[in-house]
Amino acid sequence: MKFNSVFDVIGPVMIGPSSSHTAGASRIGSIARSVFGERPAQVDIHLYGSFAKTYKGHGTDVALIGGLLGFEPDDPRIKNAAELASEAGMHIQFIEETEEAPHPNTVKLVLKNGMKQMTLVGASIGGGKVEIIRMNEFELEFTGTAPALLVLHEDKFGLIASTTKIIANHEINIGAMKVSRKVKGDDALMVIEVDQLVEQDLLDEIAKLDGVFQVASIII
Repeated sequence: MKFNSVFDVIGPVMIGPSSSHTAGASRIGSIARSVFGERPAQVDIHLYGSFAKTYKGHGTDVALIGGLLGFEPDDPRIKNAAELASEAGMHIQFIEETEEAPHPNTVKLVLKNGMKQMTLVGASIGGGKVEIIRMNEFELEFTGTAPALLVLHEDKFGLIASTTKIIANHEINIGAMKVSRKVKGDDALMVIEVDQLVEQDLLDEIAKLDGVFQVASIII
C-alpha cells in the first residue's frame, strides 16, 4: 500500500474509535450537508455492509449526524450529535440494508426539507478518506480531498465553457473536472476540483448563468 503522508498511517484527528467508521462517516455527512445547502429537516440514512453491522458500536451513527450538523471529525459535540440534531428539529432515521454495495462502508443519505430532496451515496475507504459515488441520478468519482464546485445545470452548448471562464477570471486553477448527464439535452452535473477556496461572489456569478440550477461549494 502506498501512503502519501504520515497521516495516512496514523489516521486523522477525530472523535471515535475508527477512522473509517467515524472520521470518514463524519466527512460524508458534512459533504451531504454542504451540497444540500441548508440544514435538512429529515434525513433517511441507509447503511450497507460493515456500516450496517457495526454503526452503533463504532459511533458511525453519531459521526454521520455530526457531519450533517456541520461538525468537524474532532468536534467533541459529535458524542451528543443525536440529541443536538433532535433539539435542532432534524429527524434522523437509520435503515440497515442487507444488499451488497461496491464498498463495505457505504451509506446512502436522503436529505429532505419540504419539497426539496437530495440523495447522496458515499463510501468511507479508510484513514478518514471518502469517495462520493452518486448524487441523485449522477454517478460521481469525488474524494473530497480538494475544494470543489458542484454545478447542476441544463445540458446545453457553451455552459461548461462559460463556467470555466468565470473560474479563470478569478485566477483559480482547476485540478480536475468531470461532467455527467442523464441523457443528451437533459440535466447535467459538473464536479470541478480547484486548488484553492472560492469566494461567494464566484458562486453567485456561476449561479446567474442561463441554464444553471444550483451551485454548491464543498470544503473538507
